[in-house]
Amino acid sequence: MTSRSFRNESPASMRYPIHAFLTVGFAALAVAGCGHKSASDKATNAASADASTAPLKLAGSSDFPGYKGDFDHFAIDAAGNRLFLAGEEHAELEVLNLATGAVEKRMPGFGVPHSLYFMPNTNELLVIDGEKPSPVLDAKTLAVKRTYNLPKGADSYGYDGSTGHLWIVTGGKDVPQKDSNMLEVDPANGKVLKTVHFDADHVEAMAIEQNGPNIYINVTDKNYMAVVDKASGKIVKTWPIKEAEQNAPLAFDEANRRLFVVTRKPGKLVVLNADTGATVASFKAPERTDQVVWDPVNKRVYVTGGEGYTSVVEQSGPDSYREVAQVKTLPGAKTSILDSDAKRLWVAASPGETGAMGKVLWFDVAPR
Repeated sequence: MTSRSFRNESPASMRYPIHAFLTVGFAALAVAGCGHKSASDKATNAASADASTAPLKLAGSSDFPGYKGDFDHFAIDAAGNRLFLAGEEHAELEVLNLATGAVEKRMPGFGVPHSLYFMPNTNELLVIDGEKPSPVLDAKTLAVKRTYNLPKGADSYGYDGSTGHLWIVTGGKDVPQKDSNMLEVDPANGKVLKTVHFDADHVEAMAIEQNGPNIYINVTDKNYMAVVDKASGKIVKTWPIKEAEQNAPLAFDEANRRLFVVTRKPGKLVVLNADTGATVASFKAPERTDQVVWDPVNKRVYVTGGEGYTSVVEQSGPDSYREVAQVKTLPGAKTSILDSDAKRLWVAASPGETGAMGKVLWFDVAPR
């Protein structure tokens, strides 16, 4: 990724009426006593912070008039200065200017676009579609170059840098299908290399070791995490998630061997030892979370939830964590992506069934 300088621009397509609301709301939501700590945990709860010391500061927002339903996941094309967002329930691809946040294009014609994978070497964007064939687009012109016939229900993915391959979840209850699969796919040609089967109708996010043999994946309807050997495609371990139900979003601090699992019933952030599966710490997390992001530079975890805030948890050691802020966002703001080079966190606020305006918010990330 190339570094960029950001300017304070206000294009006509952008709206900022929520800026003051979110800034004022921050102090009220950065409260103490919201994290949970067991006797064995070294986690401590958040202390209040004012806007001047906030780890995230709202920098702008863009509107999506007429958008209905949920957004899904983002991808970044740094060299092309573009941010892509899957318009899951509006069957479109959203294209934003990465520097200004302005909406450049809303591209219709998809089925159920869930996840996006940008290929910098070929300047291509794979749109993983759960209903129609998944297209590979020219990232500059957005022309369709080819399509991959992935199984129905294609949704979340993980990238394995050691092979250059993707692992993609397919099947499940949305198809509807009583079981799920995780496929190893070569993104260059769409060829399926391995299939891992799960006797579960809801399998969610995964984390892939870049310097090791394992894939960690949340088997959501069974309340456990599966550990898969990449070479054999076999499930080698299963770890129950005991603190709550419906483990879904997942992030990974590979250097410190820590997994960040978010549950939805109720909302909790659970930190696991990636070697043993043991719980290191747990916190209350926003409800209806669809993304958890690990920031290795600032040693932070960002948990974006549809409840209307992002929980910020700081790591001071592999077994020591504290929630430092609850940053006000909007109801439905539950997916996000971190642009580490630009020091910005992008958050998609889905209108869902509320009829509210669909928005993308961006926050400047303060260094520790």
